[in-house]
Amino acid sequence: MIETPVVVKHDKGLDGRPIALLVQEASQYASTVFIQVDGKRINAKSIMGMMSLSLSEGERLTVVTDGEDEQKAAEGIKTFFTKGQ
Repeated sequence: MIETPVVVKHDKGLDGRPIALLVQEASQYASTVFIQVDGKRINAKSIMGMMSLSLSEGERLTVVTDGEDEQKAAEGIKTFFTKGQ
């Protein structure tokens, strides 16, 4: 299991379209991918779960990956959050 701290760099936060792209990114990996923020742990492959987080720019979160491609998954999700729009 890998826990990666991340700061959201998307200018307008994450709403519908960016969340859908995040779920697509997370779904590419065999590993489980969770986003932890404010005591919540949400499956990054769940669009409804991710929408419930209402992530905004500058917010700090932790990406938790576990499985056969956990390192690749951690890097991919971190890149998604830090590249901005």
